Amino acid sequence: MKRILLSWSSGKDSAWALHVLRQQPEYEIAGLLTTFNQEFDRVAMHGVRRALVERQAEAVGLPLWTVPLPWPCSNEQYETLMAKVCTDALQRRIEGVAFGDLFLEDVRAYREKQLSGTGLEPMFPLWGMSTHALAREMIATGLKATLTCVDTRKLDISFAGRSFDEKLLMELPAEIDPCGENGEFHSFAHAGPMFSTEIPIEAGEIVIRDTFAFADLLPLTSGDARLSSHSLPASSR
Repeated sequence: MKRILLSWSSGKDSAWALHVLRQQPEYEIAGLLTTFNQEFDRVAMHGVRRALVERQAEAVGLPLWTVPLPWPCSNEQYETLMAKVCTDALQRRIEGVAFGDLFLEDVRAYREKQLSGTGLEPMFPLWGMSTHALAREMIATGLKATLTCVDTRKLDISFAGRSFDEKLLMELPAEIDPCGENGEFHSFAHAGPMFSTEIPIEAGEIVIRDTFAFADLLPLTSGDARLSSHSLPASSR
């Protein structure tokens, strides 16, 4: 059995990659690998709070491997930090890293280049799937996700904070990929067949940073205080 890490952005594609991989008995998923913007303590680009990602990890029953990134973060800094992660992974008998990428050749080539020579195999369990069919399969199977980041150059701000559901798919402009693979939007997955329980969330503020609209999500528990959205990042890695 091959021990692997899953690159975990907190979004629907990462969640679905976990679902697919768990149906392949030759793989043992050893953990979720997530980068956090160190300044804001959120998933880069998705703008999701660490507390929510920790709850995802609990709900899928896997350890969270966190990588703190400085802000701003240069490519050189990013690659140095990820090289250390690769070294640590090999020491823990990890053999590969899986990604939820769907069809962007340049992104795949970058990941393959970064893992080249590390001893870790890059894996793409969702690669080449029809994004139109995949989006509908996700929804039909019970995956629930909320759009946490919208690129307002590509999609209207009103889509920020919306549920990823059939109604959203019907209302997306024709030029927008239904899975947001071209960066049109990012999401937070909070229910589905990969989770043991639904993660309760509450909608917070919509915040504009540069050309991105971030929909803040708050974890719902009785002891949680309301938190400000001022720490939402811009377009950091």
